[in-house]
Amino acid sequence: MSAPRVFGQSLPRLRLVPRQPSRSIAQHARCYSKLSATPRLAVPLPYSRLAAAQPASSSPPSHPRHFSTTPAVSHGHIDPPRPGEELYVTFIDKEGLETKVAVSKGDNLLDIAQANDLEMEGACGGSCACSTCHVIVTDQDLYDKMPEPDDDENDMLDLAFGLTETSRLGCQVHMTPELNGLKVKLPAMTRNLQESDFK
Repeated sequence: MSAPRVFGQSLPRLRLVPRQPSRSIAQHARCYSKLSATPRLAVPLPYSRLAAAQPASSSPPSHPRHFSTTPAVSHGHIDPPRPGEELYVTFIDKEGLETKVAVSKGDNLLDIAQANDLEMEGACGGSCACSTCHVIVTDQDLYDKMPEPDDDENDMLDLAFGLTETSRLGCQVHMTPELNGLKVKLPAMTRNLQESDFK
């Protein structure tokens, strides 16, 4: 029977490596100067890091930026009538005050009222989708000269406050020579119900 093997005999013997002397501060400085002198590839930074890396400058830019704006066109923009082509319409507000205005052919009552700072809201912008430009025509004869209201206007008129037999939407009444001298009354209040409220 063979003698038992000692576990330690099967392992390779470890070799001692002499310790390297530590570098001096001067040697480290020389190595660092050589590395810093070596050219490196320029890697583009992301925009966020590039902006953060640049120092903030308190001085104003040498070329100031210029901005341009476009004037907004508000509702109620109408052109004045040409001499000799004036048509007249009179608005009667809820206090009973009358405002007579000279207008051009084709202008609608909503634009005319807003251009003259009269209390007519026109919440839908004149798209026949609300009843806030409701007016009451005072003259039955002039009302009969107007084109018949279509289904959309009738649907919105059903939502109007103080509806009468001669009620119309101001955005749908366009001035013509036949309507010269028209008088309309503004209701005491308006009801801001739009077509989208029922969808």
